[in-house]
Amino acid sequence: MTWKQNGDSFFGLKSAAYLAALFVCLCSIARAQDSAIQLSSPNSDFAVSGQFLGYDGQFIRVDTTAGEVTLAYDGLICDGASCPDATFVPTVRFSGAQRMGQIILPPLITAYARDIGASVTVEPGIDGVVAFHIRSDTGGNLMQIIVRSTTSADGFADLVANEADIVMSAREVTAAELALARESGLGRLDRQGRSRIVALDALVAVVSPEAGMTQISLESLSRISAGEVTNWAEVGRPEGAISLHLLPDWMGQMQGFQTRILGPAERTVSADAQRYATPEGLAAALMNDPRGIGVLPFGALGDTQPLRLIGECGIGVAAGRMTLKTEDYPLTMPLFLYLPERRLHPELDALLGWLRRPAAQLVIRRAGFVDQTAIPIPIGQQGDRFAQAISAAGAEVPLVELQRMVRVLGPQVRLSTTFRFEAGSTRLDAQSRSNVLQLARDIYDGRHDGRVLMLVGFSDGRGPAIANRDLSSARADVVRRAVVAALGEGLPPSVTLETEAFGEALPMACDDTIWGQQINRRVELWVADRG
Repeated sequence: MTWKQNGDSFFGLKSAAYLAALFVCLCSIARAQDSAIQLSSPNSDFAVSGQFLGYDGQFIRVDTTAGEVTLAYDGLICDGASCPDATFVPTVRFSGAQRMGQIILPPLITAYARDIGASVTVEPGIDGVVAFHIRSDTGGNLMQIIVRSTTSADGFADLVANEADIVMSAREVTAAELALARESGLGRLDRQGRSRIVALDALVAVVSPEAGMTQISLESLSRISAGEVTNWAEVGRPEGAISLHLLPDWMGQMQGFQTRILGPAERTVSADAQRYATPEGLAAALMNDPRGIGVLPFGALGDTQPLRLIGECGIGVAAGRMTLKTEDYPLTMPLFLYLPERRLHPELDALLGWLRRPAAQLVIRRAGFVDQTAIPIPIGQQGDRFAQAISAAGAEVPLVELQRMVRVLGPQVRLSTTFRFEAGSTRLDAQSRSNVLQLARDIYDGRHDGRVLMLVGFSDGRGPAIANRDLSSARADVVRRAVVAALGEGLPPSVTLETEAFGEALPMACDDTIWGQQINRRVELWVADRG
């Protein structure tokens, strides 16, 4: 059987079960000690031998001398200890980031089982492995989920080694991991549909409440983290040696910190940094060190003092639920599930689809992370943002343009859904690709019926204002095309999707850094009822 994907669209498909055609199979059963099997047809005109890789209840995967093959299992004769039988239970293996495997996934699995009228039995293992057995109300086994809590890097390694089906990652997949996955026949993990953002986290610069600090610039944080600044006097604070508290480099979020904050300046983390195995250990140590500074996940700040990140022009932003959703906070770290190009068993397909539902978003919030539910932001609550725009607008942004912006946006409500692009590219970044799919699903489900949706483009302030307005308009068009493509069957007549652009008229960060420029290059979503 051949599965065909229509571009990146899946919302045109009428049944969630058909998502298997796009998100491909990841389920397999535990491999027997001897996984060699032989498959043949009843009339013996066909036979294939190899190592058993997985079975989803309909299709079996075998690693042969000619490569991996997938065959419809019904009607085949199977010989070998690993041959599936009538007792088959769909099993999916998650491997990767500890915070996801230990904090997010267990309550999500439990809540999903409750929603479908099933129960969960938890079976702890060794080396961070836990098995979740989901059973129907009649006692039948629906699915087994095995979760290995380790590191993001180990999760990708397990996937390539066929020891995992889904990767839990606290960072984006690296170029080397992408190449290895493709070489291993797992497809392109960076394609739309190959990754799902489960929740949003962030890294937050923190100090002891006794330090008397409330903000720091990204450049100062970068230089301190690299060991280039070792005394507080060098960044305008009272004299005193700086002690740096960090989590281990193997944590996905710290790898993201290196990529985003230190990488652009070709810096690396200072060898003098004090390391802690857990966020709780770091927070406790920092509370007793008024001259220290550290970086913690958003959901694990404890009683430390979080620092607002500022730029040279004075515009700053603090980590919060809203600023993570809008990606205005520069150290927002999405938490990913990465899926290879294989078919999905319907039970797993249903679970992954449920993760986007309101019930799952509530679980994510209760676990201390930020969910992806769009939040309305009336213009009356954006006084500070517009005040910053007026004070920071360059000479090329006339008053008439600011007045036009307020006149256009005034009758509308902004949603927290925001779209940004990869550095130096017209490709949407990972969080924004997820936002495209979520917006398309909301349109498909009728949540925006009777509304006018406006995608509003903004730019950084580098270059001529007229050219920047054209660039921001082009970005808004890119997002509109992506949303329409995700819908597949086209925009429903009950929804209007428009674009507008204001260029550099509403900066959210200073343009003196790469981070600030990326924050300002964005497309916002504004909504209003049809007149």
